[in-house]
Amino acid sequence: MSGGVYGGDEVGALVFDIGSFSVRAGYAGEDCPKADFPTTVGLLAAEEGGGLELEGEKEKKGKIFHIDTNALHVPRDGAEVMSPLKNGMIDDWECFRAILDHTYSKHVKSEPNLHPVLMSEAPWNTRAKREKLTELMFEQYNIPAFFLCKTAVLTAFANGRSTGLVLDSGATHTTAIPVHDGYVLQQGIVKSPLAGDFISMQCRELFQEMAIDIIPPYMIAAKEPVREGAPPNWKKKEKLPQVSKSWHNYMCNEVIQDFQASVLQVSDSPYDEQVAAQMPTVHYEMPNGYNTDYGAERLRIPEGLFDPSNVKGLSGNTMLGVGHVVTTSIGMCDIDIRPGLYGSVIVTGGNTLLQGFTDRLNRELSQKTPPSMRLKLIASNSTMERKFSPWIGGSILASLGTFQQMWISKQEYEEGGKQCVERKCP
Repeated sequence: MSGGVYGGDEVGALVFDIGSFSVRAGYAGEDCPKADFPTTVGLLAAEEGGGLELEGEKEKKGKIFHIDTNALHVPRDGAEVMSPLKNGMIDDWECFRAILDHTYSKHVKSEPNLHPVLMSEAPWNTRAKREKLTELMFEQYNIPAFFLCKTAVLTAFANGRSTGLVLDSGATHTTAIPVHDGYVLQQGIVKSPLAGDFISMQCRELFQEMAIDIIPPYMIAAKEPVREGAPPNWKKKEKLPQVSKSWHNYMCNEVIQDFQASVLQVSDSPYDEQVAAQMPTVHYEMPNGYNTDYGAERLRIPEGLFDPSNVKGLSGNTMLGVGHVVTTSIGMCDIDIRPGLYGSVIVTGGNTLLQGFTDRLNRELSQKTPPSMRLKLIASNSTMERKFSPWIGGSILASLGTFQQMWISKQEYEEGGKQCVERKCP
C-alpha cells in the first residue's frame, strides 16, 4: 500500500490520556503533559439564546459544560457534575467532545487538523467504542493520523519495559494487567474496586463517626483560629447559589482527597491495634478551622486496600486486596512468561502515592512469590511519573522514529473505514 503511511514530519503529535480522575494532554516528546485537569465536568442546562462563553465553558445543544479546575469550582445554581467515563471507557460522547474542544482551544492552542493524536484506552475497551472514537477523531476533528494504545502498555514503555505486570491503582479501580512484548494479555486482567474512591468513602465514614462536618472552602467567608479539638468558629458566605447535591459532594471529596494525601499511611505489616496506637500522630486542619490529631485511623483506613477482610460494610467480601490482585493475575498467565512478570511489577496510578504503599506491596509479594522466581518491584520515586506514566509512555512512543509507520493515516481511514483500528492498534 503506497502513500498510505503517515510520515509524521509536519508538527508534533498530541498525546491524550483520559482517566477517571483527570485528563492529561500534551505534545509527544515533552516530559510532562501541558494539561492536567479534572475529568469531572459541571453541567448546566442553558437558557435559550445563551450569552457569551466564559473561559472553560463549552455550550452544546442547550447544555453548558464547565470544564477545568477554575470553571468547575464556581458555585452555580443547579449545576450538576458528571463524568464522560464509565468503568474507564467513554460513555457520554457529547461531554467527551466538550473536553476535547476545551483541551484544543485552551491548552494545546492549536488546530486539531495539524497534529496526529495518540490516545490511551482502558485495556478492556470494547470494539464498538474504539471504532466510534476513531470515527470521531477523523470525521469531526479531521486529524491527520491516529493511534490507540492500552494504558498498561504505555506505562510499561514509560518504565523502559515491554514485558511486565502493570499494577494500576487509580480513582475507580485497582487493576493488574500483564503485558508481554508490548501486548496486553487479556485473559490475565484482574480488577478490584478497592482504589482511591473507596479510600475516600472510608474517610467519609471516619468523619461521620468523629462527628466532623466537611465544609468545602466555597462556603466559607471567614474563619477564626481555634484550639485543637474545639468546635470550629467560621462564617458562612452570604447569598450562596442553590448548588446541586452532586456538585457539593464533589467539593467535599476534594477536601477528603487532600486529607488522604496529607494524613493517611499504609502500615508496613498487617494492621495491628497495638502497633497503630504507638504511631506518631499527624495534625490536620479542615478548611473551616477544625483541627485535631489523627493516630491509628491513619493506618486503619488504607489497610482496606491490602486486607479487605477487616473493612466493615464489605459483605461476603469477594474483593481482592492489592497483593492478591497481582498474584491472581500472574497465576492466570502462561507458566513460561511468569518469571518475566514477577521480574517487573510496575506500580502506577495516583492512588499508589499513599505513603508506604509500595513498601507494603513489596513485603506482601515477597511472601507470595514462588521461591524459583525473582521479584522486582518497579515504582518511580517521582509523583509526576507515577501519576502520568501512561501519558509519559505515549509521549515516548509517539516521538520514536520507528513508530511513525504505525499511525492510522487519514488516507488509510478513508480507504478502510473505522474497522482499521482493530487491525492497526492491538
